[in-house]
Amino acid sequence: MIRGDVSRIGNLAVAACLVPLLGGCASVDYYWQSVSGQMDLWSRERPIEDVMADPASPQALKDRLARVLEIRAFASSELGLPDNASYRRYADLGRPFVVWNVFAAPEFSTQPIASCFPFAGCVSYRGFFARKDAERHAAALAGEGHDVYIGGVPAYSTLGWFADPVLNTFIHYPEAEIARLIFHELAHQVVYVRDDTAFNESFAVAVEQEGVRRWIARGGDAARRDEFERGRRIRAEFAGLIQKHRARLDALYRSRLAPDAMRSRKRQILAELVSEYQSIRAGWGGYSGYDNWFAGPLNNAQLASVAVYSQWVASFEALLARESADLARFYAAVKALAALPREERETQLRALVPRKAGI
Repeated sequence: MIRGDVSRIGNLAVAACLVPLLGGCASVDYYWQSVSGQMDLWSRERPIEDVMADPASPQALKDRLARVLEIRAFASSELGLPDNASYRRYADLGRPFVVWNVFAAPEFSTQPIASCFPFAGCVSYRGFFARKDAERHAAALAGEGHDVYIGGVPAYSTLGWFADPVLNTFIHYPEAEIARLIFHELAHQVVYVRDDTAFNESFAVAVEQEGVRRWIARGGDAARRDEFERGRRIRAEFAGLIQKHRARLDALYRSRLAPDAMRSRKRQILAELVSEYQSIRAGWGGYSGYDNWFAGPLNNAQLASVAVYSQWVASFEALLARESADLARFYAAVKALAALPREERETQLRALVPRKAGI
């Protein structure tokens, strides 16, 4: 076994056994798949230096891992992110995603159905290490009349409880995307608020974007900087598009329309979302990265999967600017927000960015 496995497996096994007794809303089977999936991941990871020294490792992988070590060092030395064992080991899982997240929402609600856990609190999705398990859970929720969406995830954070490894699921991404992902997941170890997925993810997105901007500036590569800024603009326009139509759906669901009429209007709004995406996409210079996302029928759950990552990003960017881009001061300000009751926290986040007409 790799270093630290005994204590980590013990901790997870105890949690899996005790949480159902404490009234958690997940089943014993769910906790067992979490434990077994994490154990499988640990069994496959090795120190990055060992992988790089292994003659059997492809040179392309060695080169990429060498850059990962530089990114990892930059994360702590320049961004003030935790200097710990996370992202210093590598594991090849032999699959395209580490977990598959299942999002669900009622037919006439934009709010995702939460899943609650002992350490992470309530989150807006439930993750599975095997796609078939995610599909089974999604089918059960759909059978209850809910909208469901399954999204593959290349990485996740254990919030500093354990050392998270670099994975094959993202090692071949463009360098800026690898940096973005590592900065994002490490940010969860800086600030994490129980029961507030949108706050946590939006903060991590703000950190990742600032981090990548600084990482690219360090190399002085204007082309890479322009490419990153283009990608950031596209992501922001996509998120804004989803936010706009999700707000329209929310207004619809608050109306007193009869179910059949509401269902028809819902389909119309979602069709208009697809149409507007096609218009916006035309200005993206051929970028088609969201085409697969729009390929199937859209629903409340799918829109919620985007909203949890973007809802407060503009507010955190404004807060960073208010703190003169000083990350230490920014983190302190975010921790102060995190300590507030949720309603007060959201009031302050909203105050950071003037409300736009029509949103």
